[in-house]
Amino acid sequence: MKLDRKKHWETVYETKNPDQVSWTQETPKTSLEFIHSFGLKKTAKIIDIGGGDSKLVDYLLDEGFENITILDISAKSMEKAKDRLGEKANKVNWIVSDVTEFEPNMTFDFWHDRATFHFLTTTEEIKKYLKTARKSVNGFLTIGTFSKNGPKKCSGLEIKQYNEDELTLELKNGFDKINCVTEDHITPFNTTQNFLFCSFERQLN
Repeated sequence: MKLDRKKHWETVYETKNPDQVSWTQETPKTSLEFIHSFGLKKTAKIIDIGGGDSKLVDYLLDEGFENITILDISAKSMEKAKDRLGEKANKVNWIVSDVTEFEPNMTFDFWHDRATFHFLTTTEEIKKYLKTARKSVNGFLTIGTFSKNGPKKCSGLEIKQYNEDELTLELKNGFDKINCVTEDHITPFNTTQNFLFCSFERQLN
């Protein structure tokens, strides 16, 4: 399953341009609004889970953030991002890994995930993800998933939809919910996907 998942995403990024995949977002407005709401210092350690070819890193670099890590299962997606960023790519820590196998060697002030978590459809995968997040996040976490009004599949793969209560329940052991919003994402092919974004703060106890 793991190898197949990696192969799937490498093929997607090898064969498709940003305007040919549904998740492309010119300006990650909602993610940036959450980040700004946390009052993070420019030295804050930020990780973008499944960040691959996302443009969030461009905006974070432009805003002066200095400690950015991008994790993605697809090496090809990162190549595209590095090509786009040019010299700036050297300021970023790039990690090729399936998030369920990721073993971080540091803690993060902010963990961002737009549309990775909802690809984890088994209890075991979700447990592994949350265990890693609990172990490595000492500040804030934001997750964006398809809502109950969103698609049931993405890129040909089954996903798990969430509502606010379900996502909060998954994270309650370790995280306190701050805020949830829903957002209509307009894809490059002019279809609409409804997302749920929730932010959480790591419990100190």
